[in-house]
Amino acid sequence: MQTKNTLPSSEFDAARMVALDRSNLHGESEEAGFDVRLLLAIIRGNSILITTIILGSLAIAIVMTMLTTPRYTASTTVQIDNQTAQVLGKAANEDTNSSDTTSAGDTERFLQTQMDILNSRALATRVAERLNLVGNPAFYAAMGARAPAPGKARRKLEEETLRLLLNNETGALPRNSRLATITFTATDPGMAAKIANTWAQEFIQANLQRRYDSSAYARDFISGQLAEAKAKLEKSERDLNGYARAAGLIKTRDPGNSGDGEAGTTPNSVTMASLLQQNAAANAAEQNRILAEQRWQSVSRSNLLTAPEVLTNPTISSLMIERAKVAADLQSERSRHLEDYPSVQKLKAQEATINHQINDVAKSVRDSIKQQYDAAMNAEQSLKQQVTDLKGASLAEQDRSVEYNLLARDADTNRSLYENLLQRYKELSAAAGITASNISIIDTADNPIEPSAPKLMRNLAIAFLAGVVLAALVVTVRHQTDDSVRVPEDIERKLGVPLLGVIPVTNEEVPLAELQDPKSPFSEGYHSLRNSLMFSTPHGLPKTLLVTSSQPAEGKSTSSFAIAQGIAKLGRSVVLIDVDMRRPSLHGALGTANKIGLSSLLTRQHQIVEALVPTPIENLTAMTSGPIPPSPTDLLSSEVMKELLHDLSERFDVVVLDSPPVLGLADAPLLSTMVEGVVMIIQADRGRRGSLKSSLHRLRGIKANILGGVLTMFDASKATNRYSEYYGYDYYQYRESEKA
Repeated sequence: MQTKNTLPSSEFDAARMVALDRSNLHGESEEAGFDVRLLLAIIRGNSILITTIILGSLAIAIVMTMLTTPRYTASTTVQIDNQTAQVLGKAANEDTNSSDTTSAGDTERFLQTQMDILNSRALATRVAERLNLVGNPAFYAAMGARAPAPGKARRKLEEETLRLLLNNETGALPRNSRLATITFTATDPGMAAKIANTWAQEFIQANLQRRYDSSAYARDFISGQLAEAKAKLEKSERDLNGYARAAGLIKTRDPGNSGDGEAGTTPNSVTMASLLQQNAAANAAEQNRILAEQRWQSVSRSNLLTAPEVLTNPTISSLMIERAKVAADLQSERSRHLEDYPSVQKLKAQEATINHQINDVAKSVRDSIKQQYDAAMNAEQSLKQQVTDLKGASLAEQDRSVEYNLLARDADTNRSLYENLLQRYKELSAAAGITASNISIIDTADNPIEPSAPKLMRNLAIAFLAGVVLAALVVTVRHQTDDSVRVPEDIERKLGVPLLGVIPVTNEEVPLAELQDPKSPFSEGYHSLRNSLMFSTPHGLPKTLLVTSSQPAEGKSTSSFAIAQGIAKLGRSVVLIDVDMRRPSLHGALGTANKIGLSSLLTRQHQIVEALVPTPIENLTAMTSGPIPPSPTDLLSSEVMKELLHDLSERFDVVVLDSPPVLGLADAPLLSTMVEGVVMIIQADRGRRGSLKSSLHRLRGIKANILGGVLTMFDASKATNRYSEYYGYDYYQYRESEKA
């Protein structure tokens, strides 16, 4: 038989819109991520628990604050610089090749190292020793600790004292700053300030002590090296002098000279000095000889009286002047007298005498130039011979100086090392103990006036945050582990089945009586359920429908009757079968006897027609459970049951089965395999401890077609108080408010 939609057009459209709205809402819920309104609804639903946890946390914070002993924190500020202030120029422990500039990474590592030293156990030990804190009862009282027992080991007392110091001291250095803050906390403000100031002072003293110890170690080390260098220098000098004496070398070397005697350096021996002097003299003699030779060639190859050396001679110049004067006078006399005139003869004789004198002087000049040339040549040859002789002597001396030069270099190296070590030792000795510290105190600690702990507002804030976190954890665990269905949306969210309808709670003792009022919320809820079932399968309303629940008394029988009645009012022929043969209830609701029913048909004692019971509702036929058999499961699992359902589905449009609960029984799971769809009835606000999920798991395990869940006995007033901001269930009270 084909299913036909006999709904009126308007009601059919409304039912379709309800189904579409449900599918849309379901799709939106799957696509939606974090829902703020759901979170607010959860918070509102658990407001009492959240408030209790937060108030409890605040109360604990107040009590702990009142019971906690006040503690005071004193602070000292120190400045940490990279470079040490110089008292005698260069710091004693600074490397001579170090640069004043450091990279940002080096500076950061340096400052971090200083902070590690500041918070170190060694510095705490210095503070404890300076203030005599080990075993001091006043210190233990200021730290809020028990005084040490008499006779306790010194080692244990030191450990306890250092632990108290380190646990209550804090050294902090803000980023991009060189001002470090040293804080110490104690119950005695005076003790806190005293320890903070002492900590800063010991920090500076420890820094200076490390520098002094480093300088003392350097001095001791250099002193030992200096003695070794001095011994090596003395030995090398003795070896050098001994070899020079044995080799017959007379050296004029300078300790700072290399001793090679090469060109361009100071001579380091008598032979080399003589060679250099004679070589220079030979070069000069050669130059003189060249000049003399040039002058001689000039005189010998040209007219004697035209040579520059003759013309520039003073005697020649005076004679030529005198001859010119005589020649002038002679010319004058010749113009007046004859050649044989006495005055002419006299002047001619004078002129001849002057010419003779000029020739004699010119010859003497030429002879002088020749002599100078010969002397220059002789001198050159003599000096060159001497240079040749000295070269041989110098080469022989150089052969003997090879070993000498090696010894001289060794002596020079030892001398340089000794002088450097001596200079460094003097610097260390002068600067030891007077290097200024690169750490200085900026602000000293004063006795604090107000306690630093406990802070009531801070503790309340921490307690509030802790309470919020704890409440969130508790609510989350409670929400995740709670399988109780309180609102319709829990069916899809917690159980993973579609929501078919919501049936509000009724005040009637007999719920079926309220179904007579079609406008009551109870009836409206089942109308909505019926409309959802109209589109629960691909072909519409299922032919066979099983109504069950996880536990008894969840409204299963009432819902079965209401579903069957609602479908019958649509003009469909419906048969309602009470298959709960353990606790049947349909015959009581109809007011009929239970002598012939389902069990009678399954045992083949009667025919189908005999077991059908007409009802006052048009198109609705009922079938009671019949006499209770000893083994209902055997009957329901027989082939007769399948044949019966087949015959009834041929006779009626819809077959509705009122099934027993799923949990603990095999009836409902067996019947679910014989029907087209299963409707799960779920009572609202009922604790189940996992029974509902177990029931659904059993049905899914046998591949039952679960159409969805129906939430029954839903109290809208409770849901409104807790979930109305999110779900908006005020519409369930619309009719009551309308009546009012």
